[in-house]
Amino acid sequence: MALAEAENPPRRRRPAPDPVAVLRGHRAAVNDVCFHPFLPLIFSGAADGELRVWDTASHRTVSSVWAHGGSAGVYSVAASTRLGNKIISQGRDGSCKCWEVEEAGLSRRALYTIRTSTYHFCKMSLVKSTCSTCCTQSGLSSATGDIESQSTVTEERELGTCCKGPNIMAIAGQESSQVELWDIDNAIKVMCLPEICSANLADHLTKQRGSSPQLLLRKKQELDDKLGAALDYAWLCKLSSLVVQLIYEDGSTLLWDVRNPGLPVSSVKYHSESALSIAIDGLCNGGISGGADDKIVMFGLDHQKGAFILRKEIKLERPGIAGTAIRPDNKIAATAGWDHRIRVYSYSKGNALAVLKYHSASCNAVTFSSDSKLLASCSADTTVALWELYPPKTDSQAPLHGPWVGRC
Repeated sequence: MALAEAENPPRRRRPAPDPVAVLRGHRAAVNDVCFHPFLPLIFSGAADGELRVWDTASHRTVSSVWAHGGSAGVYSVAASTRLGNKIISQGRDGSCKCWEVEEAGLSRRALYTIRTSTYHFCKMSLVKSTCSTCCTQSGLSSATGDIESQSTVTEERELGTCCKGPNIMAIAGQESSQVELWDIDNAIKVMCLPEICSANLADHLTKQRGSSPQLLLRKKQELDDKLGAALDYAWLCKLSSLVVQLIYEDGSTLLWDVRNPGLPVSSVKYHSESALSIAIDGLCNGGISGGADDKIVMFGLDHQKGAFILRKEIKLERPGIAGTAIRPDNKIAATAGWDHRIRVYSYSKGNALAVLKYHSASCNAVTFSSDSKLLASCSADTTVALWELYPPKTDSQAPLHGPWVGRC
């Protein structure tokens, strides 16, 4: 028996990788981070108000501006294909600012400022597009189905021509239980959820939940009839409707259709304490959420019934998840923990893949690059870390049912 054990020693788990680069330069806690949709750039916002641009190839600072002064700081940064070479920063000074990405870096002055008059810890969210051509070329699939490998981002996607429509931003309202939708291009508030004029029952429902720490906005695009993707959204009357998914301080998750802003479409309560972060996959077939309690929740969405489906609950030894993200190819998900750890999971199965240990303070956010090659994390230790995990396979490297699917 002893000889057999000596000949076949137990397999040791491969140690978690180190970051491929650590971006240093901020003087205060880094609250949020995001990648440019098609350029090798990454943006980070710090608690002292600095918005910084980094080159992901050279790992050097390209430029920086003091976006939000005083003690307000930059709480959230966001970029999208719809915005193109622009980025939105959010401060706790009641404003969101739009900046242009130039050859030399960020514009010295904001293109325009949206005065929201809201002061909170709730991060904004930009509208996200599900375009049929982008989905096909990116190989997006549902979390429970077969996962195709991601191909090269096309020029059409880079220029944003496949993602037409208004730029809408969702942000917590002046009332703690409300969410405001803003037209970014015209700096106009479009509507509130719940709608103020129908606030009797809706306010009663949402005020009990408290404010919304984070929200996600989805834009239902008109899809090609040949793909049949419209069946996924059959519970919506029109494919061009806006759907907003919100999480609240009491741990609830609500789904809203803006055509009926008085009452939510569906509501569940997965967390026993405040829900702090939620991420939805590329086709809006489900997502992952975390909060102040000791669990991570993976859920699906039944579009025909307009209902949530619990897929998996993952118990944590230490409570507190500040950020969540799902990679564009829907293969892996990541979380940012109060315990200084980045946790990586298979999005389809919910299996733990890695625990990344670099940061020396609470991790505030995680995000993936649009080509699925990089993961970025930011922390109160003033650093941004870049990671390369489970690199996506090209079509020529792996078949649809190859070893990658098994590993994740």
